[in-house]
Amino acid sequence: MQAITVLGATGSIGVSTLDVIARHPHRYRVFALTANSRTDILLQQCRQFAPRYAVVADEQQADAFALRVREEGLAVEVLAGVAGLEAVAAHPEVTTVMAAIVGFAGLSPTLAAVRAGKKILLANKEALVCAGQLFMQAVGQAGATLLPIDSEHNAIFQCLPYGKTLVEAGVRRLLLTASGGPFRERSLEEMEWVTPEQACAHPNWSMGRKISVDSATMMNKGLELIEACWLFGTTPAQVQVVVHPQSIVHSLVEYADGSTLAQLGNPDMRTPIAYGLAWPERIDAGVPALDLFVAGRLDFLPPDEVRFPALRLAREAFIAGGSAPLVLNAANEVAVAAFLAGRLPFTGVARIVERVLEQLAARPLPGDLSALVAVDALSRQCAEQEIKVHA
Repeated sequence: MQAITVLGATGSIGVSTLDVIARHPHRYRVFALTANSRTDILLQQCRQFAPRYAVVADEQQADAFALRVREEGLAVEVLAGVAGLEAVAAHPEVTTVMAAIVGFAGLSPTLAAVRAGKKILLANKEALVCAGQLFMQAVGQAGATLLPIDSEHNAIFQCLPYGKTLVEAGVRRLLLTASGGPFRERSLEEMEWVTPEQACAHPNWSMGRKISVDSATMMNKGLELIEACWLFGTTPAQVQVVVHPQSIVHSLVEYADGSTLAQLGNPDMRTPIAYGLAWPERIDAGVPALDLFVAGRLDFLPPDEVRFPALRLAREAFIAGGSAPLVLNAANEVAVAAFLAGRLPFTGVARIVERVLEQLAARPLPGDLSALVAVDALSRQCAEQEIKVHA
């Protein structure tokens, strides 16, 4: 039986993970659950899954949550802050960690799990975007098992022979699919005036607000391109982004002999989550089988990097190397938050990111986490200044 820590239990990935776990009580037990501030949901999850630990990342809310846990008589120990997150990620009893904390905040506990040699189900792409070399070196040194959970990378993983490099496997290209988001057919002028509610209304996937905006700008696909390069040991030249509005083909692998393998399924994150939990086996995820007759047709289009410059910015950041991807991610997180708060137009998100990248030229990436935190903080300050001046 796997003992599982779910980092980011109250988000969409965390909730889907617990749904799959609940279907297989004899295979999995929840060891720890974590949340940032959504303690009402966390309390409900503690009632259902009876974890040994619950962590509230927002330390100001942790004491109040601990009191509620005691009042209900739950045998759950409450921890707080980054130290609590790292403790439940690296705990000796834990076998598997679902890394689903959104953004840079997920890097520290995910890295702690890696260094403890855990089986990591990686749904936090920012860990690789911000610290790819450091992260992958830690995976190798600790002997951790790293399984991608993003549907696109999980699909590529399923289409590759395990344990071989792309060269050894005869891979020519990785084809990373993108839905195109809710504004795929809108002009730049129209996108200038879209609202946060419109940006968060993804046509195919149920996701949190931040990642929904990233999907709408196509920054999410840019971050996934960087993630794919680190996961599969390749470069942007070998990764082709393909707009696929139906979100049925989750990604493809093109081989030297002319074959192209694709992984298809309904757009439901429980499928890659179940694959990660049970790998190399397969288990029921609660997802209905794909009905090709209902699907009817599959469309594939090239991405428009004029209307969606975030994809270009991410590719250029990876090629620049060093601190550039970390700066890209930090500036994007600040810009997306400003858009959601009504302080920045939708098309301003990519403009702010580009200005910050221009100001903070790529430098060699620091080799320790505290130095990464400093670069991240500087990038965020720069982004805030740009928003004040140009919003």
